[in-house]
Amino acid sequence: MRGNSYLVQITSGRGPAECCLAVAKLTKAFLKEAKKSGLEAKVAERNAGPETNTLSSALIEISGKEMENFRKSWEGSVLWITKSPYRKFHKRKNWFVGVRFIERNTGKISSRRIEFQAVRASGPGGQHVNKTSTAVRATDLATGISVLAQDSRSQKQNKALALERLEAKFRERELADALDSASEQWETHLNLERGNPIRTFRGPEFREI
Repeated sequence: MRGNSYLVQITSGRGPAECCLAVAKLTKAFLKEAKKSGLEAKVAERNAGPETNTLSSALIEISGKEMENFRKSWEGSVLWITKSPYRKFHKRKNWFVGVRFIERNTGKISSRRIEFQAVRASGPGGQHVNKTSTAVRATDLATGISVLAQDSRSQKQNKALALERLEAKFRERELADALDSASEQWETHLNLERGNPIRTFRGPEFREI
């Protein structure tokens, strides 16, 4: 599906077990609404919370057309109003979690910054599996990221595989850098937005109001 592509982080913001339960419930609600809106969404990563069936955070890959309105309806803090299922006499009923969207760079690496090198494919223990240089090493000169493809006896096919793997590895690094650089800023933002939730849910059944 063409259109904008994002990574969505749903996080408890270091909140207690109740917030982690809210993350797990909100992740299901988010995926359901994304599907209803005609978007493609799947969970890329889950970080378990302190209690069974809870999540401290979830990372969702989402893409499709008309993403802007969907993003605006979700990004920010989300409030869950309910009694604590873990602490019977606890007076607090308001539990906040955060939702943030990180736009993904789905473009390809420029061929001008990639160096391809033909090398001999090798088997276990360094044994050469053929006498011709059919394997291909691809290196992104800007970052130093390097991959090797030797799956095929065709140098052309190995070159295509190497490029595909290099782009995947490049996107992984971009994602990690984006998450690291934004984490502290997002926690500050979440603290500021607790009094103005973008969505509100109520009760154990997690019904939106």
